[in-house]
Amino acid sequence: MREDEEGFLYPLVDTTLCVNCGLCEKVCPVSHQANSREPLSVIAARNNDEKIRSQSSSGGIFTLLAEKVIREGGMVFGARFNNHWEVIHDYTDSIEGIAAFRGSKYVQSNTGDCFKKAEYLLKQGRIVLYSGTPCQIAGLRNFLQREYDNLITVDVICHGVPSPFVWQKYLKEETACLFRRRKLFRPFSINDIRIVGISFRDKIITGWKQYSFALTFSDKRGDEFCYRKTHDENIFMRGFVSDLYLRPSCYNCPAKELKSGSDITIGDFWGIEHIMPHLDDNRGLCCLMVNTERGLKFVNGIDAVKHNANYKDIVRYNPSIQHSAKIPAQRVEFFTSLPQKGMLHTTKQLTREPFILFCRNTIHRTLKRLGLR
Repeated sequence: MREDEEGFLYPLVDTTLCVNCGLCEKVCPVSHQANSREPLSVIAARNNDEKIRSQSSSGGIFTLLAEKVIREGGMVFGARFNNHWEVIHDYTDSIEGIAAFRGSKYVQSNTGDCFKKAEYLLKQGRIVLYSGTPCQIAGLRNFLQREYDNLITVDVICHGVPSPFVWQKYLKEETACLFRRRKLFRPFSINDIRIVGISFRDKIITGWKQYSFALTFSDKRGDEFCYRKTHDENIFMRGFVSDLYLRPSCYNCPAKELKSGSDITIGDFWGIEHIMPHLDDNRGLCCLMVNTERGLKFVNGIDAVKHNANYKDIVRYNPSIQHSAKIPAQRVEFFTSLPQKGMLHTTKQLTREPFILFCRNTIHRTLKRLGLR
């Protein structure tokens, strides 16, 4: 796999070793797309454990699914941060290990050799829960080339995956900015601070709907401090929701409309205040779409708060299920300006709101925080 100038990995064929077997073409999830589907069942669901729910992006259902597999002697695959805060795919067979997979990571993960590891475990008869984006699940299923009764696949409602290179530039620049501000109050070197926690969907202060992006740092004295901004104020999240630096294939995703072949799809139950307002407590709620009989049997075995829902309602408030992101006009300008102007400056310039819209949104956010709207 080789990284391109935008920071995305692509396969590079060694033509001196290739025997022209055609297997890479046979398993390509773009060339061999499945048919569109609708789920067998749609459920509004949440975890009964409020602590787990508070640590999760929405309702904490992934944790329940993962715990069930591990208690049955299985293995769970998911996305986690490594020591450099890069997003990678990994696996665990412990309840404690699930915590690293909990919560959204709005960066494309490096799957490494997880497909091979999953196949090995499946052939050994172990139960495997593999979670990922729809394209990753489609890729896994094509790679395996056969059905396994001991495999549970779980994908997420995906908006698109940002560039890992852009993500690392953001962390470096944001850390430097925060260091300069904090240095005014306490003299120390930038090497004396390090990131110890990241949450793309922090709900502690602003709740589930107006979630925040949070970076937690530790300095040389061991003191921790947290940088927290709402998702519409944080620069990285603004660029993400503006689709500035998604992978090019995300603008024409081959795995929309539940074509990934997953057993279960999970995501945020946006719009719940209009559909089932009695469930809206702003602490997080999952929409749980069960796509196969295997998935239905599995979901029936978890202890969660569940309410039947309608697929059309899910799609109405979460269109990413069916529609790809649109290529923004500023995308080329972003990657052209990035090397000279940096990530923070470039993103801020290209996502700046018109003044009238800025005033309106500021008033709206202020009223919301004061509980007047």
